[in-house]
Amino acid sequence: MKKTIIALASLAIGSAAFAGNTYQATGPVVEVTDTKIVVQKDKEKWEIARTAQTKTNGTPKVGDKVTVYYTMTASSIEVKPDKAEATEKEAPAKK
Repeated sequence: MKKTIIALASLAIGSAAFAGNTYQATGPVVEVTDTKIVVQKDKEKWEIARTAQTKTNGTPKVGDKVTVYYTMTASSIEVKPDKAEATEKEAPAKK
């Protein structure tokens, strides 16, 4: 099973600390590009976004064991009406 995490990967713990909780994924690199790194963590593959601001202390390649530090940042939030409100809006008014 592939677990995808859309997050801003950052190896700079200091800069990530102000953004909230910092998490980490450790394991061998399965795939790496300029925009993502995929790490095998137990039986799952974790896909983590990379940006120009992502700091590394080397060039990760497939097979390397790495620890990726990342934060989870919401890109958008959609508020859903509760069920009672939705039912009232959908049902036509009776006279």
